[in-house]
Amino acid sequence: MSIYMKHLYILLFMFLGLFLNIHAQQDEWKTYYEKSGKTATPRYAETLAFLERLEIQSEAVNMADFGLSPQQRPLKYVIYDRDGLTDPDDIKASGRVLLMVQAGIHPGESEGKDAMLILLRDQVIERKHEALFEHLSLLFIPVFNVDGHERFSPYGRINQNGPVEMGWRVTAQNYNLNRDYLKADAPEMQAWLALYDKYDPDFFIDTHTTDGADYQYVMTYGLELGDNIDAGLTTWQKEVFLPFWDKAMHEHGFPVFPYVSFRSWHDPRSGLISWRSGPMFSQAYAAHRNRVGLLLETHMLKPYNQRVEATLAAILHSMELLALQGKQLQQLNYEADKFATSANFGAKDFVLRYQLDHNDSAMVSFAGVHYEKQISELTGGDLFVYDANRPDTFLLPLFQTFIPDKVVKLPEAYLVPVEWTAVINRLKWHGIQYEVLGQSVDIEVEQYVFSEVNWQQRPYEGRHRIRDFSMEKRLQTVTYPAGSVKVPIAQPLVRLIAHLLEPEGDGSLLEWGFFNGIFEQKEYAETYVMEPLAQRMLDSIPGLRDTYEAKKLADPEFARNSWAQLNWFYRQTPWWDEKYMVYPVGRLK
Repeated sequence: MSIYMKHLYILLFMFLGLFLNIHAQQDEWKTYYEKSGKTATPRYAETLAFLERLEIQSEAVNMADFGLSPQQRPLKYVIYDRDGLTDPDDIKASGRVLLMVQAGIHPGESEGKDAMLILLRDQVIERKHEALFEHLSLLFIPVFNVDGHERFSPYGRINQNGPVEMGWRVTAQNYNLNRDYLKADAPEMQAWLALYDKYDPDFFIDTHTTDGADYQYVMTYGLELGDNIDAGLTTWQKEVFLPFWDKAMHEHGFPVFPYVSFRSWHDPRSGLISWRSGPMFSQAYAAHRNRVGLLLETHMLKPYNQRVEATLAAILHSMELLALQGKQLQQLNYEADKFATSANFGAKDFVLRYQLDHNDSAMVSFAGVHYEKQISELTGGDLFVYDANRPDTFLLPLFQTFIPDKVVKLPEAYLVPVEWTAVINRLKWHGIQYEVLGQSVDIEVEQYVFSEVNWQQRPYEGRHRIRDFSMEKRLQTVTYPAGSVKVPIAQPLVRLIAHLLEPEGDGSLLEWGFFNGIFEQKEYAETYVMEPLAQRMLDSIPGLRDTYEAKKLADPEFARNSWAQLNWFYRQTPWWDEKYMVYPVGRLK
């Protein structure tokens, strides 16, 4: 063999060895999802093990706990920062945008977890996104609902096309965490609120899978684009983020559409309905903290690998925009916080709830699939049959105009009595600023007095919610004991304060039943005691008899109920409980 041929063979073997080594390394760093043929998602321990390997591989990756689940599993988050920074003040001082990505709030919806493991692997091993991480840092929660995640089986989602096994939607305590952001009943959410408040991310992404009718889109999205978020951030989303991101997703092969429902369930031709979310939901919670929250919803019927790829694309294209426009967004966040603390914010009427304007719509093109409405042979009800192999484009009315429904003029501050500890705890968990009264004080405040209170018949998210009520205001001098808290509205989280403490707030603590005790009459008058007293009252109090007779004429049920009548007289006496049906949170004008 000639020297030339020997050198050629040596070079060939070197090249082959290098080739095999590269492939071995690639196999070594494949995620569980990739190794499964892109059909499966890892268990929690396997997820953490992969992240721990990345942490060992790179000083830029740091993993830590932020709480403990009810079943005593650690809640984990990961920070990727090019300089290895983990302190929020240090990250902010670096000038980089802080992006928070959350996966596994509904564990069967695992695309975000698998997409982010790929993204982090590509960066740590291949430095694939180096240019992006020059401008941003990442906080990633791989699995928020860890106990639900470990309720793992092939039967987590009857409607969903993969992965082959998955977790369960709700927590071990049966909470849906994406209804809990405001009331914060779940221990997981209480821990999350502390983490979010500590890091105060500039941009938030929450990853989900949706149910509903079939259509062509692999992904739909939600953004709060109304006046339930600062006006500057609304403009930025509409004029900067969405044009860039929508175009990038389309070019990537994943056209997107806003997350909508149909006017008639499962029937796209009935028209599309948007909504304005309250702060019990993730992206709206961020909005009420003056930050942009992006909700990603992949479609349940699309193959799992498409859903993971769409989620990865959505996150990466968001990062590209943040790398370009991060400074502008940080400035808008600062201005939003500053405006929320200003007298101009407090001077405006605050909208607590909106209602959809069913008379205002715009025609839009919607990429659906052919479907037929049939009558079920089994039940006799409507049955919608979709044919994903026959794409169809519909021109449909989209209803997305909202008008104020419940409006309030905010006070200077709210006063919460010390004994309402569950309420004060939630103010603390949200990071809301308040002053603790060092001594008992008598203060004139506005109080709400309730009547005609009705509750929902069934519990919802572990609580018995109030459905509707009537109320009126009164001025009253109230004694607030030492330890009570004064909550000024001139602070960045004013929107959260209003929804928590105003009874008509969207997801208010009153609505969730935190104050149900005030609606219970605890003292009663015996009929044989009240009967003679009522007779004396009629004879001695001018106008009382006329009022009594008028009430009987106006309310036949009252006229038939002798106990209710005597209790009405009891209400007119000094023995009556002056705190009954009175909201204990005062409004300081």
